[in-house]
Amino acid sequence: MALQRKVPKKVTDIFDRYIHDQVRTLHRGEAVDMLMREFDLEKDKAEIMFDTFDKDKNGLMSIWEFHKFYECAGESAHDIVEKFKEMDKDGSGMLEYEEAVEALKSLKTATGRNLEELEIEFFMKTMGVENGIINLGDFTNLLHRLKLYKTPAPKKGMKLKC
Repeated sequence: MALQRKVPKKVTDIFDRYIHDQVRTLHRGEAVDMLMREFDLEKDKAEIMFDTFDKDKNGLMSIWEFHKFYECAGESAHDIVEKFKEMDKDGSGMLEYEEAVEALKSLKTATGRNLEELEIEFFMKTMGVENGIINLGDFTNLLHRLKLYKTPAPKKGMKLKC
């Protein structure tokens, strides 16, 4: 029996406002326009989100890719962008390693606690970003991981295992 993946009605309702001929994909320009209109994103931020969630890099956003965007950012997309801008102290559009570490110190886990130094190091190493530089898409994924992260704080003296 095949596994059926169900996309929430709210997600399909948004996406379907922008599709043509019942084809559940949007070309890059259409998807960027949707992200700008529906989530109040500036064009450059919508383009970064598109690039992040276009998982197969085919220049199209499928309903499944949009569903992943919605799970990670959804109605909070604008707030995520604002938080990212606030943490980007030098205004470069990227969080350099030091900015990213400071950002992680200020964020909460799913259980409402701050991250320990060891956990910050773990998240930085496991993000898969080059040179520790985080763009808006990486930051969105990080916030989604933190929303799901319910692990208790590590005990003193534990070593990092990645």
